[in-house]
Amino acid sequence: MDSKVVKFGGSSLADAEQFKKVAAIVKADSKRKYVVASAPGKRFDDDIKVTDLLYKCFELAIAKKNIDETFSKIKDRYNGIISDLGLDFSLEDELETIKAGIIHRASRDYVASRGEYLNAMVLAAYLGYDFIDAETCIFFDDDGNLDTEKTNRVLSELLMRHSRAVIPGFYGCMSNGTIKTFSRGGSDITGSIVARAIEAEIYENWTDVSGMLMADPRIVDNPKVIDVITYGELRELSYMGASVMHEDAIFPVKVSNIPINIRNTNSPEDPGTMIVPEASGGSPYIVTGVAGRKGFSIINIEKDMMNAEIGFGRRVLEVLENHKVCFEHLPSSIDTMSVVISTSELRSTKYEMVAEIAKVVNADRVTVEDGIALIAVVGRSMVSAKGTAVRIFSAIARENINIKMIDQGSSERNIIVGIEESDYKAAIRAIYSEFVK
Repeated sequence: MDSKVVKFGGSSLADAEQFKKVAAIVKADSKRKYVVASAPGKRFDDDIKVTDLLYKCFELAIAKKNIDETFSKIKDRYNGIISDLGLDFSLEDELETIKAGIIHRASRDYVASRGEYLNAMVLAAYLGYDFIDAETCIFFDDDGNLDTEKTNRVLSELLMRHSRAVIPGFYGCMSNGTIKTFSRGGSDITGSIVARAIEAEIYENWTDVSGMLMADPRIVDNPKVIDVITYGELRELSYMGASVMHEDAIFPVKVSNIPINIRNTNSPEDPGTMIVPEASGGSPYIVTGVAGRKGFSIINIEKDMMNAEIGFGRRVLEVLENHKVCFEHLPSSIDTMSVVISTSELRSTKYEMVAEIAKVVNADRVTVEDGIALIAVVGRSMVSAKGTAVRIFSAIARENINIKMIDQGSSERNIIVGIEESDYKAAIRAIYSEFVK
């Protein structure tokens, strides 16, 4: 379809001035026919996002406390945007309905979703586009998972009847009619769903940065912008903490090979980052990006001849499954096996799980190391570049940092190292400096 889907994040729709920038971007290209809106984000450092104000109202109502003061901030925010845009438009009825719902114990997801709902209504009025409530066209199954095929079928048919429309991000509807939200940042997923539904030529994701960066700018000074990145590389980096875009937003567009363009609302002339199914050319650098996360633990299991013991790994993982704990990585050798787990998942059941693992596999020794950070070095060019791993390990060694774990994906486009959290920033800087001169 000769159309583009454009999604604008909370910082892009934080106030009337940002709305004006958004409108200019949308109207600069006639192909930008379908717009996905987030709730108003922060206008300045100490500001509070509308979604967080809504969560606070929900918590106050649950505690049987008065929500008037907090809810008035939400009303003032929207009414201020409407007034500053000079719109002959009112949200008073909607706001009163939402307030009553909060007071009468509406669900947490319903309350959280109203930021996007209201902002999309304002943006639709300002652009002169139709408003389509995500509740009517994005569906979740009884287990809370996106009903992909039903959503795509209904949304495709619905959008065919609207030449231009604004859809709120972040939420949809359960089979019982209740509102269900995606995780935070889920408006990215909504945009991807809409792009698939209309077979868009491109999905533009507008935010407050000019594309994805090769490293966290809070750690590395002025990191380079990634010009082109593949779906797979983005998933790896997003999973490890690169937060420009929700990692699950890849899946809907991947079905139809629709490219994504990360753009900056405040610098619309910047080309941003292109996210594509496959990249025909190599990256200017061997490494596409470096990202990491703290908060991991490693369960180390030692047993002589474990490699010859059928079902050893399965029995270990069954213990995790019984405790409803997911594992992140599973490096092993002949007589040792390590299970990397989020510390938050392990904390409440740590000693019980260790005892069970030792028992079910009759281990010689089981220990746990906390305070682990994982760093992922990702790049499609790594496959054909000899000596990449050596360069990574050498860069870390020069900083006198001990590597606790090494894991390489079967695709050979990522190498993950585990280190102590205290060495996290130094390791990120060392790896980035090694590959980006």
